[in-house]
Amino acid sequence: MEDEASLKTNEYIPDDLDMKIIRLLQEDGRTSTQDIAKELSSTSSTIRKRIRRLEDTGTMRVVAVTDFAAAGYDLLLAIGIEVDSRSAEDVAMDLAELPEVFSVNLTTGANDIELLVGARSFDELSVFLHKEVARIKGIGRLFPGLTIDVYKYQSEMVPNL
Repeated sequence: MEDEASLKTNEYIPDDLDMKIIRLLQEDGRTSTQDIAKELSSTSSTIRKRIRRLEDTGTMRVVAVTDFAAAGYDLLLAIGIEVDSRSAEDVAMDLAELPEVFSVNLTTGANDIELLVGARSFDELSVFLHKEVARIKGIGRLFPGLTIDVYKYQSEMVPNL
C-alpha cells in the first residue's frame, strides 16, 4: 500500500465514482459514508477508502464554507491595489493578516494586488479603508468596486476536475 508522501507526489486523477462522492459531499459535507454508499450503490468501506484517498492526495478537502450574507457581511468590496516602494508580496502578506479580507491575490495587469473584503456596514468599511489599510506601507492607489450581486462563488472545487 502506498504511503501518504508517495500519494501526494503521484498525480491522482479522480474517476467517476470519486466525482460522485465529491458532488454529494459538496451538497452536504456531513453526509455519512453509509448514506453515500447507499446513494451510489457501493459499500461503506469503499466510500471510506475513496474519501481517504481523495484527502490524502490533496484532491479534496472537506471544509465549512460560510455564506457571506448569512455571516452578516452585507457589503463585499473588490479592491485593486497598485503597490509603491515595497514588494507586492510583502504588502499582500500584510493585507492577508486583516480579518476583513477574504481573499488576497497577486495579479498581473493594471493592479498588483486584488482583494475581496467583507464589511457589515459602511461605517465598518470606512474604518477598514481609512485606518487598517492606510497603515500598511507600500500601498500606492486603491481601486475599489462595491459588489452589487454575486452570481457565482465557487470555493469548494476546481471546475470540471
